[in-house]
Amino acid sequence: MIIYESTKQQFMNDVTEDSIAVKIHNQYVQKVGRVSMGEINAWNNSMNYLYKVLNTSTIPDDVGIAIEYKIPATSRRVDFMITGLNEKDQYSVVIIELKQWSEVETVEDADGLVKTYFNRTKTRTPHPSFQAWSYAQLISEYNETVQNEAVQLYPCAYLHNYVQTDNDPLLHPVYNQYIDEAPIFSKGDALKLRGFISTFIKKTDRSKSLYLIEHGKIKPSKSLQDSLVSMLQGNQEFIMIDDQKVVYEEALRLAQQAQSGKKQVLIVEGGPGTGKSVLGINLLVELTARELVCQYVTKNSAPRAVYMKKLQQNVKRSVIDNLFKGSGVYYEALPDEFGCLIVDEAHRLNEKSGLFKNKGINQTMEIIRAARFSIFFIDEYQKIAMHDVGSKEQIRKYAEQMDADITELTLASQFRCNGSDGYLAWLDDVLDIRETANADGFDFDYEIRLYDDPNELRDEIFSKNQINNKARMLAGYCWDWKTDGKNNPSVHDIQLDRYQFFMSWNLNNTTTWAIDPESIEQVGCIHTSQGLEFDYVGVIIGEDMRFENNRIITDPFKRAKTDKSLSGFKTLYKKDKDEALRMADQIIRNTYRTLMTRGTKGCYIYCVDPHLKAYLQRRLAIQSSAVISG
Repeated sequence: MIIYESTKQQFMNDVTEDSIAVKIHNQYVQKVGRVSMGEINAWNNSMNYLYKVLNTSTIPDDVGIAIEYKIPATSRRVDFMITGLNEKDQYSVVIIELKQWSEVETVEDADGLVKTYFNRTKTRTPHPSFQAWSYAQLISEYNETVQNEAVQLYPCAYLHNYVQTDNDPLLHPVYNQYIDEAPIFSKGDALKLRGFISTFIKKTDRSKSLYLIEHGKIKPSKSLQDSLVSMLQGNQEFIMIDDQKVVYEEALRLAQQAQSGKKQVLIVEGGPGTGKSVLGINLLVELTARELVCQYVTKNSAPRAVYMKKLQQNVKRSVIDNLFKGSGVYYEALPDEFGCLIVDEAHRLNEKSGLFKNKGINQTMEIIRAARFSIFFIDEYQKIAMHDVGSKEQIRKYAEQMDADITELTLASQFRCNGSDGYLAWLDDVLDIRETANADGFDFDYEIRLYDDPNELRDEIFSKNQINNKARMLAGYCWDWKTDGKNNPSVHDIQLDRYQFFMSWNLNNTTTWAIDPESIEQVGCIHTSQGLEFDYVGVIIGEDMRFENNRIITDPFKRAKTDKSLSGFKTLYKKDKDEALRMADQIIRNTYRTLMTRGTKGCYIYCVDPHLKAYLQRRLAIQSSAVISG
């Protein structure tokens, strides 16, 4: 998606008429949503500088200009692109990362990071050359047409407010590899940047490059489970950008510090699709290569089972078992026995361990005690069971008790739901999990459909699954597991008699439902899908979530008796009715939020309650071009 697109001549006219920021703003609001005054001011400032750069006949008036291009399958945007043909008549695109910075410090203990001020706070952030280079890499990686048509990408960075000095920190030799790939231009370098552009843009391509970038065939997004073998062999399968790069480098720095100094705890907060699991696996590979005893920890067994199945053909079982662990095995571990423990989905941690919840004291405490360095990836809006007690507050408490240094970072870059931050914010608002700025709609790069008939939803998911076995049916846990794992064609768990719709829960004789081809015939629940991703999901919302009295309500009494996620609800209900209902309400909303964010490309929905379907339809009405009702 491109926010603003024109020829160079039209861009120059818009800047001259002082309307460029207004035009970008209007398109941004229409296509994405609200925008801050800071960003509007940045557009005004930067576009005037680029006017000076482009004000030359050496760059033809009819070359293409694109501003705020959203990179496929991510939430990141390229600031400015100029497109045309180079001297060999190849399609060429100059990518310019724009910065308003005036001060920078070199960071020598991390790869590709600098320090600069954000909101008056000195913060670590990717070097502009690294950022421009990584964006070019992502465009090339995700856009198959860019590859097939041999579109040449030339990234650079322009810091028009930044005055270079002798021994400039921005040009420190530690950044040479990235500056070589994406040169830096600063205040006073307008003519140098002009020369860089004119070297690669010789004449117009009649906007063909922009068309190929905007409408080119997007390659299927990589999934972590498919890339795991290659990652463990040391290959870079995912390019880390922006806040991901900052978290990765900070984790490596803290890991080194912890081995010879004070115990370290890193808390990384991030919503669905922000790359927590990818970061965790990358850190597992790198820290293991650095000869630290390192393990990847999840409470939910489904992701571990999928990872193990993917790895078992290439990696010894003993190695796999030593790398991937459940969260309940550290109550007998010695203090500082491990160099690093990487905890994914730390919100799922329990107090006690063992089958009967009678071992250990607290899983969070035991993990911190057992490792010199512990990393907790957490999203408190994904707690989906009464026994889920993992929280930032609890991590801080036990870290302080053990005299550990605490670092907290946030992941915002979105890679799931086609990189649609707007969809996730909209979903949180619609499910009344938290108020967001996207109450009226979201950018429509993500496919969401509502169905009146669950059979039509199932048919569509079955059709999508024929492509690459990456579509699945999911449902809220509102139907008892009558089949008990037996593949009996005459018995079904989920029955919607009005539509003659019958399906059963996933079989209990497999832990790898997410990747088993025959799983398309079964419906997955939260326990078999959390921590994993698919291209498309079809979600059945049961009677535990309805729309009544002009609001969404939850009803824990409509949950199946076989559902363990509300285990303990009835006991608590007798003691403290309000607290029991509050906890159950949070779990039900979080469950559907999690189910509805498992799809990287689309989410199809059937609601048992027709009033809920009508409400969701109304909330989507503003984006009617993106919604197809069944």
